Amino acid sequence: MNWIELRALNNLYSNGEVKINDTLAKSGEINYLINSLRILDRTHNKLFVLEGFAEIYEKDYLEEYHRYEAFLSDNKLLKPQLRFEESDIQILIGIKEDMDNGNLEPLREQIIKNEATVRIVSLMFFKNEKYLIGKDALINAVKLLLDIDELADDKDLQYKYVLECVNPKCIVLCENIDFLKRPTLARANNIELWYAGGKNVNKLDFVDTRGLTIYYSCDWDYDGLYIIYPLVKEKIPDIRLLTPNAIPKGIIETEHNSKWENIKDRNIDYLLTPKQISVLEELVVNNQWVIEESNNLIDMLKTRKSIF
Repeated sequence: MNWIELRALNNLYSNGEVKINDTLAKSGEINYLINSLRILDRTHNKLFVLEGFAEIYEKDYLEEYHRYEAFLSDNKLLKPQLRFEESDIQILIGIKEDMDNGNLEPLREQIIKNEATVRIVSLMFFKNEKYLIGKDALINAVKLLLDIDELADDKDLQYKYVLECVNPKCIVLCENIDFLKRPTLARANNIELWYAGGKNVNKLDFVDTRGLTIYYSCDWDYDGLYIIYPLVKEKIPDIRLLTPNAIPKGIIETEHNSKWENIKDRNIDYLLTPKQISVLEELVVNNQWVIEESNNLIDMLKTRKSIF
């Protein structure tokens, strides 16, 4: 849902009816409430509530709506033309929370120092380098929350981002940015974290590990294992893949786009340990994947028999 739908549902809860616009007419959520739950109905130009709507709204929507509204209002983002997706708002709330507790300060400093592009920041926070392109209001919201004046609007993806620590014992190259947004654990355990940007591995031609053991942390899905990891391994032959320890998620249930069916005749067993082959086979059979940031990073390193 986007903000227009969220606001309309709240108006229905408060007033009992709202005027239909094109967004509401095409809304999957609202049509579900009309056709499946039968707690809303419509005329040619209005939506109105039926018995049971208030109870469902209070249980499933009201608390989150108040949270979103308060966040948008407090950060001066609540404007009449606002069309943010609910997932966008959730990400923005996460950015704000990480800024407030200081977790994002090292990353913010590197974004400014490296003159990060819109695509890089999009990949960092929205996991898709093109997601922010053309979404000026969302870009401005990200800049506001990060307290950054400008983002470079080019396609330069040659920088890697590093969460440094005193006396690093090892390096972990991360497929996603999430671990770098939580610096306390890594620094407390003398782990240097790198983020290169998913598939954007060409910059790894120039890395210097300084003699430190380097590990790779990634989503255990088709893209992470069959596409990105082999590319990384070509660039850094000594890198060691970390074995996930989090609870797998269903690919269908999470609406994940990286599907095992793409494996076909591809084989990466030669890049994996016997234990990792077993984990992979079980994920494929159960049509599941493991989200990188859901893992316990320290435990993954211990399992890999590192210096920990």
